[in-house]
Amino acid sequence: MTHQEIIDKLPYTQPFLFVDTITEVSDKHIKGDYTFVDTADFYRGHFENFPVTPGVILLECMMQIGLVSLGIYLLREKNIDLKNNASVAMTENNVQFFKPVFPNEKVSVKSELEYFRFHKLKAKVKMFNQAGELVCSGIFSGILKPS
Repeated sequence: MTHQEIIDKLPYTQPFLFVDTITEVSDKHIKGDYTFVDTADFYRGHFENFPVTPGVILLECMMQIGLVSLGIYLLREKNIDLKNNASVAMTENNVQFFKPVFPNEKVSVKSELEYFRFHKLKAKVKMFNQAGELVCSGIFSGILKPS
């Protein structure tokens, strides 16, 4: 499965797709990037005169790359399609935030598999800014459920 095929199988579209590229993937990890463009609608109201990316959007980016994309890769041979014959849901997260992300900033997400069994996926996920500084990190779990 190619990196672009993983992105194409994500059940999200613009303006709620927070994956530009998958740069690396294996059965144990995934890495990807996203740039938060300054035209994103949420910047208009999230801190007047000091736009910053909302934490919930950072979490979504981490989930899309670090959990959902990894799950798509792990299920690549089972013909599970999150757009047509399966669903995904976050079951838990525990995240710490260290730095803000500003408009037009590119972030990198790195995820390491903790476990994947009975369609439950758990991973350690970290987000870094373009300077390589840790923005946030945490543990995410989710269920990938065939219909």
